[in-house]
Amino acid sequence: MTMTEPILEVKGIRKSFGTVAALDDVDLQLNRKEIHGLLGGNGAGKTTLMNVLYGLYKPDGGEIYLRGQRVNIQSPRDAISSGIGMVHQHFLQIDNFSVTHNIVLGTKLKNRPTLNLDQEQRRIADLSQRFGLEVNPRALIENLSMGIRQRVEILKALYRGVEILILDEPTTNLTPQEVDDLFQSLRIMVDEGLSVVFITHKLREVMRVCDRISVLRNGKNAISLERKDASEDLLVREMVGEGLTLEKSLLFSEDGLDESNLQVGQKPIVQVENLEVLSPGGIPLIKDCSFEIFEQEILGVAGVAGNGQQELAETLLGIRLVDQGRILVDGADIVKKNTSDLLTSGITYIPEDRLNDGFLPKATVAQNLLLGYHHQKPYSQNGILNWKTIFQASREQIAEYNIKTTGPAEVAANLSGGNIQRVMLARAFSHPVKLLVAHNPTRGLDIRSMEFVYAKLLEQKEQGLATLLLSDDLDELMLLCNRIAVIYRGQIMGILNRDQFDKYEIGRLMSGVKIDA
Repeated sequence: MTMTEPILEVKGIRKSFGTVAALDDVDLQLNRKEIHGLLGGNGAGKTTLMNVLYGLYKPDGGEIYLRGQRVNIQSPRDAISSGIGMVHQHFLQIDNFSVTHNIVLGTKLKNRPTLNLDQEQRRIADLSQRFGLEVNPRALIENLSMGIRQRVEILKALYRGVEILILDEPTTNLTPQEVDDLFQSLRIMVDEGLSVVFITHKLREVMRVCDRISVLRNGKNAISLERKDASEDLLVREMVGEGLTLEKSLLFSEDGLDESNLQVGQKPIVQVENLEVLSPGGIPLIKDCSFEIFEQEILGVAGVAGNGQQELAETLLGIRLVDQGRILVDGADIVKKNTSDLLTSGITYIPEDRLNDGFLPKATVAQNLLLGYHHQKPYSQNGILNWKTIFQASREQIAEYNIKTTGPAEVAANLSGGNIQRVMLARAFSHPVKLLVAHNPTRGLDIRSMEFVYAKLLEQKEQGLATLLLSDDLDELMLLCNRIAVIYRGQIMGILNRDQFDKYEIGRLMSGVKIDA
């Protein structure tokens, strides 16, 4: 086999979930010693295709060829024994185990009776040095940053001798500096003979690191080409297809926000002063946290996931108790108020986990649009719901927010992810609002739904709304926000004005370096 022949070929793969065709006759070719970018919006079928290749899903049809031979991959064990490894978005690790223990778990050990792992530890250290994946084999996983944890997952695959490495959205929880380090390590791997499939929805990443690029759209092949033949404009059009005017797109615009979107009012709507929130065990979740949000302002919160973002959002909504400090909204301290009172007073919330925290799948669309406001006028009078008013308001919201549903009485579980998020937005903005707390509001959405969310956030901003936007997507924050606060282990490391936005400066703050340092 010559070096230009493919190490992996996927032909005509089909996979459906119920009536939804996630993959429809998809082909993919991976050559030796290349980084192949698999690009597409959320729901395009990228992860589903790789889960088929890794043995997590059984395809309904199609063939997989490895090194020219047809293979039948039934499980991840089959994939690994065939030389295929995969690093998922969510790491499969045991926090109170060491790096070495996590990597060797499930493999045959030379000194199993004594569990002496010195030999395995030396091999891990060698792999770490060889591929530029610096990690201490003795360190406990629970003490490591997300970037180092990802290196452990990659080393886990390399330790098993894989030739093909699949990375699913590998930059999601990394600082910009860690992204640079990852790309450098991938290039070393390819130079050493590995082949990499790089799954992402980020254009600039594939243009920067990949040798060839394939685009999936709605579970089908859109285009496959070498990087030298690709352009951002071409890839965007292939990702989106018809129906989105790129010239009017905020997501793909080179100009960013216009002047009207950049204006911020003078009145502080929210003032958080020396906020401290403790866990039931007394561990600080939020500490010495202070910031303001002005009318017509979107204040972003950047940080690696798990550094206090959810705790901050829940504290502002009265879900968590405040141990110290003040939260003023329009000058009134809200620390003692419960969530119901806060919703009534004009604070609204788009939760990170929309399926578990703000959505009732067995309820109707109308009931979900009403959730949290059902006890208020005009929907309720003396504890009795006015269903005529509820259905009329629901129909108006369905039309305004373009929610694809058969009507207010449809069971909400039938809605797609994008339409569930439209329900969230409609519910949030259907009442007078002073403050919106939005946590990863576009996660898992297709491109059109993302554009819709952005448009609604900016529309409400122009009307005076103060918004706290917590997002793991740094590009999203830099696009929409007037200022960005960076959080690390529950503490604000610094707040940057828009003219100070710089990915690497934000990355330094995300890693725990305070702005005055």
